Amino acid sequence: MKNFFIFLIFIGFIACNHTLTPEEKQEYSDKGKEIAQVSFNALSEKLTEQMKTGGTDKAIPFCNVEALPITQQLSEKYNVTIKRTSDKLRNQKNKPTERELKIINDFNKLISNKQEIKAIVEIDSNNKKHFYAPIILKANCLVCHGKVGELVTVKTDSIIKSLYVNDQAIGYQEGDLRGIWSIAFKK
Repeated sequence: MKNFFIFLIFIGFIACNHTLTPEEKQEYSDKGKEIAQVSFNALSEKLTEQMKTGGTDKAIPFCNVEALPITQQLSEKYNVTIKRTSDKLRNQKNKPTERELKIINDFNKLISNKQEIKAIVEIDSNNKKHFYAPIILKANCLVCHGKVGELVTVKTDSIIKSLYVNDQAIGYQEGDLRGIWSIAFKK
């Protein structure tokens, strides 16, 4: 009986400390990049449509209501959990976990030191394969995330604050880290 318990503890230890092989890391990195790109394209396409038909007046309320359902639909399609998170939140529903915040901080340090940022694939605290990748701001994002009075108009800032009372997601420049893609694989 004693040997049986030692065996169970040993198996539990191995299961909890599972590491990914280089092949698994590559597989989940490729899958994560694909899902992040598809998600970005879906959000970007819809947001661009809104900007074309009504500018930020239409795009910001659209984002407020539709961004999470779009990522939820893609999460279901790919059997993952897709999250966009940041250290400067706009939507409080996207609050980072401790691990996500550490990755964001690490990515920011790499950017500050002009070093390359690479996606991370690891086994998370729930023993799931997890993919993290940077979200880098592009010039067209600055109409909602740039500096107020420069690229973000006072009117746009007012719309943002009416929908996101505790908004912190402004003051960025092109090339800044906006946040990360955090994708947890269910299998």
